[in-house]
Amino acid sequence: FGGRPGMISGATGALAVVMVSLVAEGNTMGEAGENLGLYYLFATVILMGIIQFLAGVLKLGKFVRLIPHPVMMGFVNGLAIVIFLSQLDMFKEFVNGEMVWLHGSKLYIMAGLVFLTMAIMYFLPKLSKKLPEALIAIGVVSAIVILGKVDIATVGSFIRDGGGEGLKGGLPQFQFELFNKVPFTWESIKFIGPYAIILAAIGLIESLMTLNLIDELTETRGSSNRECVAQGGANIITGLFGGMGGCAMIGQSLINIKSGGRTRLSGIVAAITLLAFILFASSFIEQVPIAALVGVMFMVVIGTFAWSSFRILNKIPLSDALVLISVSALTVIFDLAIAVIAGIIMSALVFSWENAKRIRARKRTLDDGTRVYEIWGPLFFGSIQEFKNKFDIKNDPDKVIIDFMESRVADHSALEALFQLVEKYEAAGKELHVQHLSEECQELMIKASPKLAKVIDKSIDDPRYHVMSKVNERV
Repeated sequence: FGGRPGMISGATGALAVVMVSLVAEGNTMGEAGENLGLYYLFATVILMGIIQFLAGVLKLGKFVRLIPHPVMMGFVNGLAIVIFLSQLDMFKEFVNGEMVWLHGSKLYIMAGLVFLTMAIMYFLPKLSKKLPEALIAIGVVSAIVILGKVDIATVGSFIRDGGGEGLKGGLPQFQFELFNKVPFTWESIKFIGPYAIILAAIGLIESLMTLNLIDELTETRGSSNRECVAQGGANIITGLFGGMGGCAMIGQSLINIKSGGRTRLSGIVAAITLLAFILFASSFIEQVPIAALVGVMFMVVIGTFAWSSFRILNKIPLSDALVLISVSALTVIFDLAIAVIAGIIMSALVFSWENAKRIRARKRTLDDGTRVYEIWGPLFFGSIQEFKNKFDIKNDPDKVIIDFMESRVADHSALEALFQLVEKYEAAGKELHVQHLSEECQELMIKASPKLAKVIDKSIDDPRYHVMSKVNERV
């Protein structure tokens, strides 16, 4: 039901970081052993899903299109670096309860199997693009390790070394106790509300960024609002059945797309296969060598990183280059959501600063002595001070015209600047007229102060700012 065929969703690290704090704080609100934090997590996931569902219903998903391209490139590069760094831990092993780097023959075997996996994934598509190179590479390397009885870390040993008991699972159960453990009160909402908002924002940002990225890779267009609704509904159900919720997983989605899985069937098969393996074939998954998975992820890193960004860094504006680098760094240091939000803010500030300098005024005097100010460029909160400095109220003649044919009044700050200008000319005893304002701006000015109607000169040449037709728009 999601908005992007081929996109894979599940639990992600960015969400898990927030959830750890939530569970820890929730456990302190009950008695020892009561495990209230877990139930607060389920309630938070449900509320997160409701928020995401409403975001889709209110069509807020379309705002992903406001993400600038440098932010997108920085996001992709940062993601690739994060994936790469996360795989380096796989070159460690537990020794006396501590993680130490592999060395000697173990390191050589690990590196050799990783490179073999990468080589299969690189050369196999040159022979046939119909074969799933990642799956075949994992199968070949697994066969070598199992048949050759190679002593190397596998999925099963990795889980057990980390304190787990191996892969095992069962069907989820409806959490009836949730409604007793977490009462529907203002105190409960006040506790889980901030966490739910943060989780919903992170989930939507990651999912919509993934959707945008896959749109570019496949040269198709998904529905961001449909993805919000579907993800919200899925998280509501997940919370009711004792899950930690999730969002689109960029790495897995990229593997799926690059392996040719571009329809909804790929996501369904992935979910059913995962469930089947957990229920019936977990022992087979445990035998897969970690080296094979690391090799697959290294190929994902190579395919994900925007190598062209190095070539264009000295060709794009310095501000865009700084945004690209900053988003990449913040993605590595913090997480994807913080990096994207920071990148959007930086881009917005740069855009406002650049446009604030574009406001210009050309002065001319008519035969009857009337002074005309022809305004060029956008009038908004960033340019109003420069706009005000263009006028010489004291030395202007008794009649002044401000012509907005080549300008656009963009926000309330611009309207307020106009109000102040009108009042100053009136206080100086001079006649001011405003021409070529849009109908919307005229209505706002008159609504704010009816007396301003006398300064507005209406004309058939007044600009009309039409909103883009939504007939063929998928959001």
